[in-house]
Parts: sequence; C-alpha cells; structure tokens
Amino acid sequence: MKRVMIMASVALLASCGGDGNKSSVPAIDTTNFDRSVALEDDFYEHATGGWQKKNPLRPEHARYGAFDVLRENNEVRIRDLFAELEKQQAETGSVEQKIGDLYKLGLDSSRLNAEGATPVREELAAIEKVSGRDGYSRLLASMHFNTAAPFFAPYVEADMMNSSMNMLYLYQAGLGMGNRDYYLDAENEAIRTSYRSYITQLFALAGYTPDEAEAAADAVLRIETEIAKASYSNVELRDPYKNYHKVSIEELKKSYGAIDWDLYFEGLGIRPTEVNVGQPSQLEAVNRLLESASDRELKYYLVFHDLNSAAPYLSDDFAATRFDFYGRTLSGQQEQKPRWKRALAVPNNILSEAVGEMYVAKYFPEENKTRMLEMVKNLQQALGKHISSLEWMSDSTKAKALEKLDAFYVKIGYPDKWKDYSALTIDPTLSWWENIKRANAWESADQLAEVGKPVDRDKWYMSPQTVNAYYNPTTNEICFPAAILQPPFFNMEADDAVNYGAIGVVIGHEMTHGFDDQGRQFDKEGNLNDWWTAADAEAFKSRADRLVEQFNAIVVVDSMHANGQLTLGENIADQGGLRVAYTAMKQAQNGNEPAPIDGFSADQRFYLAYATLWAQNIRDEEIARLTKLDPHSLGKWRVNATLRNIDTFFQAFGIEKGKMFLAPEERVVIW
Repeated sequence: MKRVMIMASVALLASCGGDGNKSSVPAIDTTNFDRSVALEDDFYEHATGGWQKKNPLRPEHARYGAFDVLRENNEVRIRDLFAELEKQQAETGSVEQKIGDLYKLGLDSSRLNAEGATPVREELAAIEKVSGRDGYSRLLASMHFNTAAPFFAPYVEADMMNSSMNMLYLYQAGLGMGNRDYYLDAENEAIRTSYRSYITQLFALAGYTPDEAEAAADAVLRIETEIAKASYSNVELRDPYKNYHKVSIEELKKSYGAIDWDLYFEGLGIRPTEVNVGQPSQLEAVNRLLESASDRELKYYLVFHDLNSAAPYLSDDFAATRFDFYGRTLSGQQEQKPRWKRALAVPNNILSEAVGEMYVAKYFPEENKTRMLEMVKNLQQALGKHISSLEWMSDSTKAKALEKLDAFYVKIGYPDKWKDYSALTIDPTLSWWENIKRANAWESADQLAEVGKPVDRDKWYMSPQTVNAYYNPTTNEICFPAAILQPPFFNMEADDAVNYGAIGVVIGHEMTHGFDDQGRQFDKEGNLNDWWTAADAEAFKSRADRLVEQFNAIVVVDSMHANGQLTLGENIADQGGLRVAYTAMKQAQNGNEPAPIDGFSADQRFYLAYATLWAQNIRDEEIARLTKLDPHSLGKWRVNATLRNIDTFFQAFGIEKGKMFLAPEERVVIW
C-alpha cells in the first residue's frame, strides 16, 4: 500500500549509516579538495573534486555520494547482524525467523530461477477471469492490499484540516513510469519506446504470445497516457490546498460510480465515512477509463502492474528485464546491485523496526542522542532569533511562528516503543513473492486499522537505520534517525564548527521545513490553516519567487534547466538550515573565536563541512530523471546556488569576485 506523506527530508537518498569508529574519520579531509579549481569560481568542485576522483561511479550506481557511502557501510553492518542470526536457532514466528527467512529466500537464486513465473500464475489467472463492475472493484481492492497500485492508491494519514485524526486518502497512481512527463513530453519519446519494449518483454516472460504482448503494450500505454494527462504535476502535488478534497462516501459514489466503493472498502477491510480525493481530475480519468476501456485493455493493464510489482522477486530474467528499463534506461546504471544487497533490502524494509532495534543495540551510542538534543535546543533558539529579527514579517505573524517553533515535537535515534510484527507470518516453504504479498497485506492492514482513529504522535516514519531526516507538518515534528548521527554528518571527535556545518545544518534544514512554502501553511497543531497576514504572505512569496528564478536559471545537463518551483521547499530549507546553524555555532562559541585548525578558521570549516555532505558523482541520465521528479536540487547546486545567498560565506573566504559571487542586492534571504 502506498503511503504519501506531506513530508520533507534532507535528501532523497534514504538508507543506512556507516563506520562506528568515529575517531578514525577526519573532521575535514583535505584529500577531498581539488585545489586546481578556484573556490570563488566553483566552491563545490574546490571542496569535493578530490572526493569525486577517489570515488568513481561503479556500474551498479546511477549516482554515488556521501549518503551512499554510509548506506553501503550500513549494508555491511546489517549483513553482519543477519549473519549472527543465522548462527542462532530462531524460533518459528520470531522476528529473527522472519528476518532470516526473507533474506535467505532472496539469496536462493537456484530456487527463484526454477520457479520462473510460477509464483504469479494464480493472480494472473484471477485477473484474466474478472468481469463486471463488481469484479473489477473487488480486484482493485485485492491488488491495492496485496500487490500493486493500479489506477490510484489508498493510504492513511492525518486529516490536514483536523490533524489529531487519521483519514483515508486516495492518491493518484497507476503510471508505470511514475512521472506523468514521461508520457506527455516530446523529448521523452525514446524513453517511451524503451518502456514499450519492457512491457512486451515482461508479458513474454509471463507466457503471453508475441501478438498478445504487443497488444498489451498498446493497452498499457494508452491507459497510462490518459491517466497521465489528468494527473497533477510534481509542482502541483506540493500545494496542500490543491490536494485536499474531503468528500463523504455518498459523494464519492456519485462522482466516481465506475467503482462499487462498498465492495472496494469491504476488500480493504474498512468502512470509512469520508475520504480525501487528493487529485480529482486524475480519479475522474480513471472513472472514465473503467467505463470506456475494453475488458481486454483493462486486463492487460492490471496484469502489467501485477507483473511489474512482482518482477524483482521472481527469476533472474524478470529482475534483469525490469532493471534494464528502470535502472539502465531511466537512471543510467550499468549493472544491478549484487544479489545480497537486493535480498538484504527486503527484510530491512519490511521488518524495518525489528532490524532497527538490533541496529541500535549494537551501533548507536546513547551519548550521541544526548549531544543531538543539545544541538536541537541550540538550533531552535537560533531559529527563534532569526524569526524575531525578520524585517519583512509583522509582529503578529512572528508571534505565531515562534509558537509553532516552540511546539516542535523532536524525535532522535529510535522510537520509544517498537512495532509489533507478531501478526506477520513468513513461511519459507512459499515463494519469495508469496511472502512479499503477505508482508504487503500485513502493512496494509496495519495502516488501514488507523482510519478514523486518533493520530499516534509517537509513530516513526523512518527506521533508525535510515540515513536521512524529516519534518512532518501534520504532527509538527522533526525526526533524526540513529544512522544519520555519524560522520560526515555528526562526528563526536570533530570541533563544533564541523558538526554545526554538517548535522547542525541538517537539523536547521528540517526545522526550516516548518516554514517553507509548504510547511508555513500548517499551524502549530499541524492543521492546514492560514495563520499569516496577507502582507506577510506576499512578502514571503516575493522572496520565494526570486529564489525560484535563481534555480530556474541553472543548466543541469545539456539544455535542461533546474526546476526552481519543484525544489523551492528544499532550497528554502537548505538556505535556512545554513543560516540558522551558523548562528547556533556562534552562540556556542559565546564570543570566543576558536583558533584555526589545519589552517582553516571555524567559519571556513563550517562551510567546508557543509559541502562535504553533498559530494557525489552522478550520471547524466540520473540528472535528467531527478530534475523531473526530485524536490531536492542536485548536490552541486545545494552547495553553489545556496551559498551565493549567504553573506557569511563570502566573508569567511574573502570572496569579492568570481562566478560564485552574487551582488548583495541580488541575494535572497527568507529565514
């Protein structure tokens, strides 16, 4: 079941953390530099060019950066944890048994290849037999619960207008290429051709004839193109008001009658009294297609989405075919990840908190949490000072902003109460895919049980072993999982300047999300509520628009420009995080300027540490893909474009000219 939260994180790259021996990691590693590039012309290349040379892209990577280093280190950690489990005699039904069997099923290539398409035969046959409105309604519920998200996706989240209660959302989905632009833009014709080839290959592997596979590709592309035409753009999806349309079940039935909603909700095991139709135009298109498309077209479309979801968990020919499109064509990867990494990711995701509990016990020093709590407090005070001193905001709006800041709910390291997986059964006598479906059904039931119930503010939306962080506006919370609290983000052996330039900026970034173009629309209780004066809102927008223009001017690859509107929230948070963390660092210094270390002042070390976070190599295909869909700017521009608006950056390095330099009157300051 798809979960779509209005959530902002520090990076798209989620996953896991690195080396526990923090003292072995230098605070500032000068071998990461490329001194042949003048810092006033390209600070990113100057600070990270050496890192790029030391860390060339391997065939399995579309991009490789500081986040990926931690992720790969953590994969080794988790593999070691799983190896320890294998030495034990796990009791049937224990989390140890579930983790171990899911992992071993993914490693068993002989069994997977012997099974071929057998694990999906029964569900494909069920799709082929379906008929009538009732049949399709039940089938949609079954697929949404167990396997895939054709047409749309249900998920449960806080009601944006009543944040204390959960409600059911219906969110646009059903596009195999994900982003609607791949279907609509002329520049993506080659990608559409590759996608068509992928569809036909998938049907051939499932046993369909060549003629059937070609007809299936026609049907899938026609249906998905119609859905794409009615879908919201990625920019539109960032507007919370545009995506809030709460209706009663009777209104839902009246507007979208091609589905028997009573049967659909019965299949999900719920009886909601109201739902939020996130993107009405898209669901209207789905309704039309269900009424107008032929039975054969609808079945081909549903079979494809079932196969597409199952492919990574079937035989090697299925997995390789899927990788050729999603990995090679869309991202530029040359090889799949090794089997052990792909197998490990499954229990790490499905039983994330069970793995997280093991991870924290072995790898997370409690003193890290104490240090983080101190930094969070300092950064909250620093952001409060920034809000209080804003020349463009009225006192009445400032007061409400400060109330919201004070109400932040802070989560660090790991949850106080771990998730209970006792109702999930993993049976090694069944196929890997059959067990994946069981896990999907367990997750769906767990989530759907929250419909109409109070929001659990103690629930975590990232596992402890995830290298990332987030702000969630409906709970007004900031969360920093255990795995991000290590170098280069957090180093217990480093000086304050480095830690404030790294994890301090991450903390400030997430705090600023509470006041970016999305987060600012939610009040301290997490409700979508306009608490701004009209004049203050206009002052914010005028500054935000200038930031959009700055990023729109960036050419990311060939003639493709960055999308400043799509990345606005993250760009605001990057800038705010830098400014707030710098202020917090100065507060910690208490007027005492530290002596230079390795020839660098504290201010210089602060900005060098920040640049290190975004060191990466990336393929052109991945640049193009991310520019279409990622709300984060590319690493190079999170450094160069953001720093051009920071006065203290220029002062730290004495920059008065060069490509990095931006005249003071052109700099944008929001928070």
